[in-house]
Amino acid sequence: MPETHYEKSRALFIRRWGEMAASWGISRTMAEIHALLFLSNKPLCTDDLMEVLQISRGNASMNVRQLIAWGLVHREHQRGDRREYFVAEADVWQMFETISRERRRREIEPIVETIGKCREMLAEEQNGAADQAEAATVFDARLTDMQEFFTVADRLFDALVKASQTKMGKLVAALSKL
Repeated sequence: MPETHYEKSRALFIRRWGEMAASWGISRTMAEIHALLFLSNKPLCTDDLMEVLQISRGNASMNVRQLIAWGLVHREHQRGDRREYFVAEADVWQMFETISRERRRREIEPIVETIGKCREMLAEEQNGAADQAEAATVFDARLTDMQEFFTVADRLFDALVKASQTKMGKLVAALSKL
């Protein structure tokens, strides 16, 4: 039986979502499972995920656990069925807030912590050759700039998360006028 436009469209989206996963720092399979659950109009069990994505039970289980840990997927009980079913967060704004928070925790917070440690180490150094002192001064200035950038970006992220979808639309409209 030939694939319908719905099936082709769904497969295309799942594939692209999986390809995008590398830029998030997650596995392709994790993103494909997320896409499949996000697009689904009903909860899916591990067997459903395995069948559609052609993956092993272990791969499906491991990646669903990670999606649950991220807060992008939750379990749902089906009365009369012993299998576990899964549902993705359907609110796109909430989904991207969750992804952004996790990326901030995994990517931004460690570099901000490292910048702080580097600046502390530079501050502890009292003596040094003149050329090294000059290099350390430039290094510290650049770290300070980067630290300030991340502080502003962090505040901006918090403001965006607190804004509702309606407020976000107004903000985008105002910014587009600039």
